[in-house]
Amino acid sequence: MSGQTPLDIEIRRRIAAAGPMPIDQYMGLCLADPEHGYYTTRDPLGARGDFITAPEISQMFGELIGLWMTAVWRQMGAPNPIRVIELGPGRGTLMKDALRAAQVVPAFREAVVLHMIEISPVLKAQQQRTLEQLTMHKGWHLSLKNVPAGPAIIIANEFFDALPIKQAVKQEKGWHERGVGMDASGKLVFVTAAEPMAHFESLLPPSVQAADVGSIYEWRADGPALDLGRRLADHGGAALVIDYGHAASGAGDTLQAVGQHAYADALVAAGTVDLTAHVDFQQLMRAAEAMGARAYGPIDQAQFLRRLGIETRAHTLKAKASRAVAADIDAALARLTGHGRTDMGELFKVAAFAHRAMHAPPGFETAP
Repeated sequence: MSGQTPLDIEIRRRIAAAGPMPIDQYMGLCLADPEHGYYTTRDPLGARGDFITAPEISQMFGELIGLWMTAVWRQMGAPNPIRVIELGPGRGTLMKDALRAAQVVPAFREAVVLHMIEISPVLKAQQQRTLEQLTMHKGWHLSLKNVPAGPAIIIANEFFDALPIKQAVKQEKGWHERGVGMDASGKLVFVTAAEPMAHFESLLPPSVQAADVGSIYEWRADGPALDLGRRLADHGGAALVIDYGHAASGAGDTLQAVGQHAYADALVAAGTVDLTAHVDFQQLMRAAEAMGARAYGPIDQAQFLRRLGIETRAHTLKAKASRAVAADIDAALARLTGHGRTDMGELFKVAAFAHRAMHAPPGFETAP
């Protein structure tokens, strides 16, 4: 077949040799293959990339998170040092804006030791350029497990949606795992295992057990959420997770591919498009709580940002801005908090996690 990427060829070779691969294996190769993976070989963000994240839309997003961090640090008793950890930091924009805003609490800034969790050499280099003016100690790691012990504030914006998912399809005799195989022409296609997964249904939430035949259920390995919960329970601190997804577990196929700011085919041009799926916040929170952390939320991103004062911040920025810049600020505010099809206010959810000795973090004082 013409026009194949190097990763297309490798994936077909593996399927030809060993049969269909589970979706999480396929997704993991597409995103994180050391030579040809999407995240390991490019900067996917911004107008020239494939998608745009909240920190790239407006400085207000990162600034509010910076103020959130200072308030949480005070709740923790102002430990020095405090490890500020970001999972999947993108270009470093969020952390740059956050720590600029946090200058209003000089003692916090002086206490910060920055740790960035990043698997992409390309993005790591970009983050180092973005943050090079910051004077605190900075370190980069491949995993949260590699960060030294100590109290921490953890930020994860659009991190969990890029972690590989598994899928299962409900059929008459049970739930069958979904995978990626090849048809007779060599084209990649979704396939379903012939045999159902033993005892799988007993592990599912009641809402999913009652799903109709043909329904698809997605789940992720709990490892990253367990690591987050264990870190907070063992060493103290809080975490903020912002991502698009659903508050309660349910059936549905949310796997999608995006390239050049448009939807693409998830089974074409492996390694050159972004693959993501909605975050199941109920599953994520259950895993973190199982390790001893306390979970708060989730609440809509619009509600969270308004509770932190984004409208006041927008008004302050507009007071010193030209008419054109003020219009840009209004547009950014609408994008971050609106409920339209392309807005982030309702689709994106925010959850917080904290050591059990702490009070509810800012924005979650009245959250469910």
